[in-house]
Amino acid sequence: MNHKEDIVEHKTKNLREIEDVIAKAIKKVNGRKENDLCKYLPMTSGGYMHHFTLRKMKTRQPHELGSMLEKYIINSERPAAVPPKQRAARGSRKRRDQLTFTRNQIERMLNIARLAGDKEMVSILAPKKSLATCKRELIASIRHSRVEPDLWNAYVEALNTQQNPPTNASLMDILSAMQGNK
Repeated sequence: MNHKEDIVEHKTKNLREIEDVIAKAIKKVNGRKENDLCKYLPMTSGGYMHHFTLRKMKTRQPHELGSMLEKYIINSERPAAVPPKQRAARGSRKRRDQLTFTRNQIERMLNIARLAGDKEMVSILAPKKSLATCKRELIASIRHSRVEPDLWNAYVEALNTQQNPPTNASLMDILSAMQGNK
C-alpha cells in the first residue's frame, strides 16, 4: 500500500467511527437524524451548534466532534438541550424605542403647548403648510406691506422639510422637551 491509500483508509476508518458515535448519540436523544444532535452541543459563542457546523466537523474535525458528542450526549446521564443564542432584532420587528403617536395625542400635545405659550413646540406640532401655500401667503403679505415672521419661519421650514423629510426622531425630541418642561 502506498501513502495515498493509507490516508484514504484512515479517513474511511475515522468516518465509520464518527458515524457510529453519531448513531449512538441520535439513539440516546431519541432523534431521527444528525441535525437533532445540534441542540445538545453548546458552542463557545453561546447557543447550540448550527447544523452546517456539525456537517463540517464531521469531515474536517471528526475527533473533536466525537469527543463533544461523547461528553455532552453519550456520557451524560440526561443530555440537556442548550438554550438558543439570542438573535438580533430583524427589520420587520417593531422597534420598541421609537414612540408613535396617534393624531389625538399629537393634538393634545399641541393644545398643551399653546396653553403653555411655547411657540417653538406649537410650530413643531402644528400641521405643516405646504410649500405652495407658504409661498402664496408670503407673497400676499408682502403685497399688503405686512411683516409676518411666523409665516417666513413656516416657509423656511417647508423648504427644509421638502429637502430633508422628517423622521420619528423629531417626535422623540418633542416628547423629551415636554417632559423637561414639567
